[in-house]
Amino acid sequence: MSDDEAATGFPSDDPHLLGPGLLPTPFTAAEIREASGSGKTVRLVVELPDGERFERVNRFTELDDEGATLSQWRLDGDGAVDGPVTSERVTWLELQEHAAFPAEHTTRGAEVLELPIGHVECVLFEVEHGENPQNVSRFWFALEHPGMPVRYEIPMPSGVVRTTVVAIELD
Repeated sequence: MSDDEAATGFPSDDPHLLGPGLLPTPFTAAEIREASGSGKTVRLVVELPDGERFERVNRFTELDDEGATLSQWRLDGDGAVDGPVTSERVTWLELQEHAAFPAEHTTRGAEVLELPIGHVECVLFEVEHGENPQNVSRFWFALEHPGMPVRYEIPMPSGVVRTTVVAIELD
């Protein structure tokens, strides 16, 4: 056991493990960086509990070894920008941290999904929130697409919000 492992309770040489009490992430920061090429655009469909659907875009530009500029916007029914475009600098490690779920409240499994981006083998994380067994967030990460989940479902008081990746374009 290394000195780091003895002090922290997890092996410091595994880049998938970001801290004690967390499950390994499906991808490392380096894998997310590599999968982003010289730029990447991800198009998503968001389905709200009331039946409303809209498309959202995540665009990664100005990539370097540490991170990228992430711009996000919503599209209207004609595919035009609908509302403000937000942009911020993100690091690859911050993006990896989004998939660092608490081991005590998370189940990890495998599932195959048929999505607009194709037939994808996924790692599924189901995260329990509180005592209610219906209050579970689900995140599907496609093994062939390191980065954000290709589908995620978040419970809300009015129902479940589902977000699905419908296209991934590399520059």
